Amino acid sequence: MKIVGYETFLVAPRWQFLRIDTDEGISGWGEPIVEGRAEAVQGAVAALMEYLVGTDPLRIEDHWQTLAKGGFYRGGPVLSSALAGIDQALWDIKGRYHETPVHELLGGPVRDRVRIYTWVHGRDTAALVDDAQAKVAKGFSAIKINLAEALPAIPSAAQVRAMVGRVEALRDGLGDAVDIAIDFHGRFSTAATRQILPLLEPYLPMFVEEPVLPEYARDLRRITESTSIPIATGERLYSRWDFRDVLPTGIAVAQPDLSHAGGISEVRRIAAMAEAYDVAVAPHCPLGPITLAASLQIDLATPNFLIQEQSLGIEYGGGSALLDYLVDPQVFSFVDGHIQRLAGPGLGIEVNEDAVRAAAADGHTWRSPVLRHADGSFAEW
Repeated sequence: MKIVGYETFLVAPRWQFLRIDTDEGISGWGEPIVEGRAEAVQGAVAALMEYLVGTDPLRIEDHWQTLAKGGFYRGGPVLSSALAGIDQALWDIKGRYHETPVHELLGGPVRDRVRIYTWVHGRDTAALVDDAQAKVAKGFSAIKINLAEALPAIPSAAQVRAMVGRVEALRDGLGDAVDIAIDFHGRFSTAATRQILPLLEPYLPMFVEEPVLPEYARDLRRITESTSIPIATGERLYSRWDFRDVLPTGIAVAQPDLSHAGGISEVRRIAAMAEAYDVAVAPHCPLGPITLAASLQIDLATPNFLIQEQSLGIEYGGGSALLDYLVDPQVFSFVDGHIQRLAGPGLGIEVNEDAVRAAAADGHTWRSPVLRHADGSFAEW
């Protein structure tokens, strides 16, 4: 079997899909994307596919090593994300070739269902609690919030109390049976993080995510040692080498992204590394159906898996939703906050190519928002 071609599709709301075709009629799908830089990843995919066309798609590890290390300049978000989408598609082909789910090729399932969480939003605290209670009523047992938008290096007393008040209101409104995760989104300085974490401890968050930017990963030990709250990070780390320096800092949860961190092949290795440090894995995934399917394959075969992020219910401001690109959306149906083990071959989903092509006809030019502080200076999104 040989790879004979490929095609990329820019689709709403902010995603990119990849289809790789073989001479035996088996095609695989991947999702190579850096949100806000889709065109750059599209170009990187084209460059990498020059090597792959004409080769055997089943030699996944050899292809991964060659594509990851064959260039003098390596790594980073664009190249690693291009490789990630290609890797997903190759695993999809291999699973379809052997007529089995990818997780079976990874050693078989260690669980029968995967716990998921959802985002909650609200223009004020009351609306946030209402949204959280509505999501719990739909069957979710865990939710996540963004704690704040633009913040100064040292938040004011009023800002700190308001943030703590939101978490307090959520815990009062949801009780202790629902897990609450809190995303700092890299918007906090190390000093601000150490100031607010002790104030959040009484509300027992499941974890606090990305308390500081990845540039300050060296400060994570100071943060983890200052609080009892489990610390999570990793959505902007792209390889096992990036995680090598972070895992020993005392973090509790690693969050590699299947569309950024080298795909199924590399995230599998990152998860194994994390297990040696007693670190759980919760893949980052505010993305489309292909990334979610790839994440679920990893989740099913990973002993130290914790919980899965997914974009069902995220409001992107219009445009197609995750389920619109599937032939059978029921594959992602959840009960009691869990998705059942995917049984289909490859990634376990069937992409609706007609819907993908229709969306790609319009494409998208989504860009990350640019935030400003009150004084007009740049603020982290």
